[in-house]
Amino acid sequence: MTIGIFDSGMGGLTVMRALKARLPRESFLYLGDTARLPYGTKSADTVTRYALQAAQALLGHDIKLLVVACNTASAAALPALAEALAPLPVVGVIEPGAAAAVAAAPEGPIAVIATEGTVRGGAYVRAIQAIAPNMPVVQQAAPLFVALAEEGLRQGEIARLVAERYLKPLLATLPRPKGLVLGCTHFPVLKDVIAQVAGRDVAIIDSAETTAQAVADILAERKLLAAGAGSSRFLCTDAPGRFAHLGEIFLGEAIDPGSVTLVDL
Repeated sequence: MTIGIFDSGMGGLTVMRALKARLPRESFLYLGDTARLPYGTKSADTVTRYALQAAQALLGHDIKLLVVACNTASAAALPALAEALAPLPVVGVIEPGAAAAVAAAPEGPIAVIATEGTVRGGAYVRAIQAIAPNMPVVQQAAPLFVALAEEGLRQGEIARLVAERYLKPLLATLPRPKGLVLGCTHFPVLKDVIAQVAGRDVAIIDSAETTAQAVADILAERKLLAAGAGSSRFLCTDAPGRFAHLGEIFLGEAIDPGSVTLVDL
């Protein structure tokens, strides 16, 4: 059986990358809803509807666990997904990211950059303060980072100027944040330029590795760990050729165009 993963586009491939490293024997099926991205500017109701459609498409491929590799969908749709798919385990990226943030910056404050939808919903604030109730959390929507990541503009003047535009006012708050959560799965590909602008005294938190550990723990608890050779397949809702080409940036390895199938949700 396969681990199903979905995101609005290619950003969730950063989570799949961590999952493949942590669970090399597992098989993965990734769905990128590239026809309807970004999710971050859409209403919670719309995101929930899209997430349920993506989950149903993956269920048709006999998955054993679903990873919601999208912060916006994790914030808006996780309860609806858990209810609709029960008893299938569903893992989002926000709670593992919050735990990693508190561990990296236990004294705080913690800053969060994310999509408009994730910031508006306050999911990271709630998740962080559920662990550390008195932790100060500041947020900033950074929608242009999604476009930069999708276009492969990871370095250079454009990326730096956008990072400065978002991060300098956020990190100028007092007391200065000690941790910075990359609250969108697109953002890790911009990690270098974000770290340069943030400075060495700010811990950069990416939820991908802690999400991979959460998945590994659930599979072990339910005795669902695979023992054979792993494989990777991909579904997308638009432009499979572009998905295969640009997806390499996020996954960290080449994607065979023949492994990408166009689907209609």
